[in-house]
Amino acid sequence: MKKFLIIAGCIIIIVGCDRTRRNTGHAYMPDMVYSVAYETYAPTEERLSKYQAHFNSRPVDGAIARGDMFPYKFKNDSLGYIQSASVVNPISSPMNARDYLEAGRLYLVNCGICHGAKLDGNGPLYGGGNGPFSAAPKNFMDAAMKAMPEGTMFHSVTYGKGQMGSYASQLNTTQRWMIIAYIKDKQKNTGGATAAAGADSTGKAGAQAPADSSKKAGNP
Repeated sequence: MKKFLIIAGCIIIIVGCDRTRRNTGHAYMPDMVYSVAYETYAPTEERLSKYQAHFNSRPVDGAIARGDMFPYKFKNDSLGYIQSASVVNPISSPMNARDYLEAGRLYLVNCGICHGAKLDGNGPLYGGGNGPFSAAPKNFMDAAMKAMPEGTMFHSVTYGKGQMGSYASQLNTTQRWMIIAYIKDKQKNTGGATAAAGADSTGKAGAQAPADSSKKAGNP
């Protein structure tokens, strides 16, 4: 009986492979087998609404990216702007040498083009009034900017202020606070010494390092 089953199975396999099959058969879960392609910039919400699927491509409210800080709690309105002054920068000051250098890099990439590498409001886009932007960015070395609370700066960077747009999509919460700490440190150390320069071999900052910061063109 066993030999008969083996011989019958071999015959079935040979016969089955002896002809060209055009039908792939039935897929158990077709939605998992065949992906529905669509244009990269197609209106996802509209396209999916036909299938009674509601998806707006945004994370669930309250979701926190892995490794990021808790989201900012104040809203983008006049009350939120006032309340932001009470927010304390969670980035400890002084930062260690590694974080300080990274904060400086983030500042130059995202802020320096308007506010200038020296934080004097004279970046390449303004160029003393000769650049493509006619409106002068904020000079972080002004007394008013030095007195501005860290939380208010963070609020402006998060939502935008004046002609400066929001940087919430370019910089995560931690990075925004790091830049603010960097600016505040530079405001206090206009003479030159920074935490990075005073760091010891363990990477710990020896001198006073960044403490506060702000962002791009426009008033924070």
